[in-house]
Amino acid sequence: MRKISILGATGSIGQNTVDLIDRDPTAYDVVALTGGANINKLAEDARRLNADVAVTAYEDRLPDLRAALAGSNVEAAAGPKALAEAAARSADWVMSAIVGAAGLEPGLEVLKQGATLALANKETLVCAGALVLETAKANNARLLPVDSEHSAVFQALVGENMDAVERIIITASGGAFRDWPLSDLAKATVEQASSHPNWNMGQRITIDSASMFNKALELIETKEFFGVSQKQIEVLVHPESIVHALVGFNDGGVMAHMGAPDMRHAIGYALHWPDRRDLPVPRLDLAKLGQLRFNEPDEARYPALRLARNVMERGGLSGAVFNAAKERALDRFIAREIGFLQMADIVEAVLDRFGASDGLIDAPLTLDNVVRTDHLARTWVDDFVIQRAG
Repeated sequence: MRKISILGATGSIGQNTVDLIDRDPTAYDVVALTGGANINKLAEDARRLNADVAVTAYEDRLPDLRAALAGSNVEAAAGPKALAEAAARSADWVMSAIVGAAGLEPGLEVLKQGATLALANKETLVCAGALVLETAKANNARLLPVDSEHSAVFQALVGENMDAVERIIITASGGAFRDWPLSDLAKATVEQASSHPNWNMGQRITIDSASMFNKALELIETKEFFGVSQKQIEVLVHPESIVHALVGFNDGGVMAHMGAPDMRHAIGYALHWPDRRDLPVPRLDLAKLGQLRFNEPDEARYPALRLARNVMERGGLSGAVFNAAKERALDRFIAREIGFLQMADIVEAVLDRFGASDGLIDAPLTLDNVVRTDHLARTWVDDFVIQRAG
């Protein structure tokens, strides 16, 4: 019986992971489930899967979690320290689905135990790619990609030599505004940005899809995960979301991974790797689908892609700056304090300010420095928002 944990169990990736585990409960010993404010769902899943511990990120919600778990054998805990301790518990396989930079420290704790980390938290590699990969290597731990694009690349590379890879192409749906006139984007509302045409995801990642910040993070993640240069990575807008990624080789051939837009495929592949198992996902009917469309992204519409390439060229702690500024700008957009297009403007301003500050970007890549950089970048976003409001 495999010992597993799910970090971020109450989000969309976490819930899809719970669904797969719940279909074959005798195969798994669930160690830890963690979540945020959805206490009832966290407790319900912890009870059903008979987890050892359930952890909420919010310390003030601990009494609620304890009440929801009363009469069960599930331990309750709360707060960032408890999250890290849950991640450090002995397990064979851990899903990392915590949203944002908050997933970095728990992910590192998993790798220190030598476990397999199924990585759905792209910010982990964006903020501290080299540190994460070094930690995995030092502890004989394994990283498996769960983002649909990176899982697709990973699968296309089975049996291949990386020296033969010329390019990696990741696809993007284009999000909620892919067909909008460019002139209308400045007026886009939170509600409009929160509606995805293809995927059923949480609000934050859906808005990131509309702005293409999600894809920008995935560009950086691709570079870190597969060890390629930024010039080898391309993005195509693919409205159908059927081809998740393509790998081009030095003989001119291209391997494409296709599948219905259902995250249980990538999750299931990581869960059962190196084997393939039956999964409860829709099967493709290409004749019914009829066509697959691909277009180059317009960087005037999606400036986040240009910023990501600048980050990859700059290196150092610029990934941590980029992600923190993006997360805080998104907070401000959701709070209706800035417009949709202002998110990219503010992220660029923060990157420029860091670049002009001696020693900040090029400080050693340690967890402490990432945390400090993250905090400072968020503070500078707030400064820029206040300046604009004034």
